[in-house]
Amino acid sequence: MPNGDDYEAATARWLAARGSRILTRNYRCRAGELDIVALAGGQLRFVEVRARSNPRFASAAASVDARKQDRLRRTAAHFLACRWRGAMPPCRFDVVVWEPDAQSGKLRPRLIENAF
Repeated sequence: MPNGDDYEAATARWLAARGSRILTRNYRCRAGELDIVALAGGQLRFVEVRARSNPRFASAAASVDARKQDRLRRTAAHFLACRWRGAMPPCRFDVVVWEPDAQSGKLRPRLIENAF
């Protein structure tokens, strides 16, 4: 059974295949963690990865609640202050959810751009 690291690695490959340049994975600081930081289309993307294999629980997207969003914003601010050099590109927060396909039941990625 895949774990969180497996979904993050698969998401990084999936995003790279669609033109994103992965800058870092699992950026950690006191405020929290960013699963993936990528550059695509002139935008800096902070990507949260969520997976849910059981449809009886809340959706993967719903698990990125206001509290989690706040942590991601603070962690992204730390990343920008400590790691980013040069002109500031537009930034956004995306969520990639892995949820069962309706027909096959196989987990598939879905990108939610500008999720919050």
